[in-house]
Amino acid sequence: MPTKTLQIPTTDGQADAFAAFPDRGERHPGALLYTDAFGVRPVLGEMARELAKHGYYVLVPNLYYRHGPAPVIELPEHIGEEIRPAVIAQLMPLIEAHTTERALRDADAYLGFLTTQPEVSGEPVAVIGYCMGAVLAMRTAAAHPDQVAAVAGFHPGPLVTDAPDSPHRLVPKLTAQVHLGLAENDMPSEAISELNRSLDAAGAGYTCEIYPGTVHGFTMSDTDAFNPSALQRHWDRLLPLLDRTLANS
Repeated sequence: MPTKTLQIPTTDGQADAFAAFPDRGERHPGALLYTDAFGVRPVLGEMARELAKHGYYVLVPNLYYRHGPAPVIELPEHIGEEIRPAVIAQLMPLIEAHTTERALRDADAYLGFLTTQPEVSGEPVAVIGYCMGAVLAMRTAAAHPDQVAAVAGFHPGPLVTDAPDSPHRLVPKLTAQVHLGLAENDMPSEAISELNRSLDAAGAGYTCEIYPGTVHGFTMSDTDAFNPSALQRHWDRLLPLLDRTLANS
């Protein structure tokens, strides 16, 4: 799969990014992929190329571009449990600086850029996220119901909080079909029930399931959380979702 590095103009500067897409000289449905907290790194390139094999143009921005190009901090090849706390501690100031306001401004820029690329067939698009990226994906889909037809989040960050703008409170704004793949330790049962009630009340087309035998981060092969069977389940859920919602775009 071809890949290329890109610079996305935003209201706060230039976000470095990369894209993976089929090499067939055609236009393809677009997908915006939000990384987990560890950010852009080789495993995200692998996942983007795998998705591109199925006929999608996949845009992966550096969420932390305000702090420098990716990788913003030096990451080990494998993020084991023994070093995970230290890595997260380095990233936490960047995560905390990525406010909802900033994230929504960036989403405007990312979608505007994605839908106007010459290899992209236009709208609608999909938004996919992992960990904190799943929260960003839900916010993006709610803020752009006319552009986003599918949203998928895996081992998500907090989707149900007490905040007025908690992602679960944004569900009535969604028009996208939704899949959420949770690790066993991601959300308490009460929060899952609250999320499902919100989705049901809004009449959203969705699936929300706990992937068995998983811990947070199960899709990421460069961490100790990786679970190969859960990664396959993730593809088994994601690809049909995209096929249903983007096949005619």
